[in-house]
Amino acid sequence: MGRSFTRSTELQARLHDLVPGGAHTYARGSDQYPEEMAPILVRGKGAHVWDVDGNQFVEYGMGLRSVTLGHGYEPVVAAVSAAIVDGVNFSRPTELELAAAEDFLDLVPTAEMVKFAKNGSDVTTAAIRLARAVTGREGVAMCTQPFFSVDDWFIGTSEMNGGIPDSQTAQSHQFSYNDLDSLDRVLSGRSIACVILEAATALAEPEPGFLEGVRAACDKYGALLIFDEMITGFRWSEHGAQSLYGVTPDLSTWGKGLGNGFPIAALAGRREFMERGGLRTDHERVFLLSTTQGPERGSLAAFRAVVAAYRQSDPIGQMERVGALLADGVNAAAREAGVEGFVEVIGRPSCEIFVTRDPEGNASQPFRTLFMQELLDRGVLGQSFVTSAAHTDADIELTIEATRAALGPYARALEAGTTDGLLRGRPVAPAVRRYAHPRRLP
Repeated sequence: MGRSFTRSTELQARLHDLVPGGAHTYARGSDQYPEEMAPILVRGKGAHVWDVDGNQFVEYGMGLRSVTLGHGYEPVVAAVSAAIVDGVNFSRPTELELAAAEDFLDLVPTAEMVKFAKNGSDVTTAAIRLARAVTGREGVAMCTQPFFSVDDWFIGTSEMNGGIPDSQTAQSHQFSYNDLDSLDRVLSGRSIACVILEAATALAEPEPGFLEGVRAACDKYGALLIFDEMITGFRWSEHGAQSLYGVTPDLSTWGKGLGNGFPIAALAGRREFMERGGLRTDHERVFLLSTTQGPERGSLAAFRAVVAAYRQSDPIGQMERVGALLADGVNAAAREAGVEGFVEVIGRPSCEIFVTRDPEGNASQPFRTLFMQELLDRGVLGQSFVTSAAHTDADIELTIEATRAALGPYARALEAGTTDGLLRGRPVAPAVRRYAHPRRLP
């Protein structure tokens, strides 16, 4: 209790002077945390992190879901260290690029070719570009899911669309998850190049026949099917949701868990389409992906070490086991505190979130902030309860005990009907929003 965040707050202010938003990722911004309680981190090990004030936390979220094996996972660190000693980036491909491609395609047998890059937005937009070239159409049918890309075709449909002309999103059309009729309405009335969706999310599993219906609709209307495997890959299955649910897309995009936090992403798919970006085609070529840092050796070595870890052990099984323990423990604590239904852990055990509701039962940013504030004071850091294979039973028990203590102030706020007098600053705000208000800085 009473942890100091003085040094973190000082450094965060300096970051705001130099970096727009004070972080290089909006989801990592200080407006996502209680005011003057946004730790600036210096190191991590396993499921624990330490900040500049000397505070230690059990961390959840794990690098925005990119770290599945734990921070500083030694086999990955050793593989990267060995690879970069001999150079990082060259003017020609290295043998490591071939080995990494073989590893990927062995792990994901539903794909026939793969190309690596550095971030998910690049490979997802490359998939869209390729689908447009293959079909000769411009329309994109995208599921109403949280995020696909920072590029104009998608982010222009969000609240934070400043600087993006309407023309860039005129061909972006949305349909609803688990609603084949809404997809058919989009496909039947427009010239659609592709359908893109996450096969599943933390909060939504496909209803029986839904993914098969999406596949059939794409075949019927001549659109390519793209699965976004950024989160499902290496959290649902190392073979991808496409293997887990038995529905094969034409193209798929990967990132996050591929490198246990190292920057690597991938576009994979059917040979007949991927070859449009290569030298074995008589079609007009597609500028598919071409990045200076895409094949740098450190991240490729990290990926190969991650693949080895998934072959030798069961990281997903461990994430699901501790995730189930956490959900059961937190939800039991909520029942004991009389706040059942107001604080709740939901979602797939390997990708859980906590829900915080106000006295009317509505999701609430002020109540979310109060919960996070109390957890931070007790050594738990996270915007979610996303676990890694490094989380131990002791970490889960610490988190459950911290939750029990945090639910006292939460219950008092529910009884009072407000968080006033309990919050130490302004509430958190959505990361993607039109204006800096309500967390505008002077």
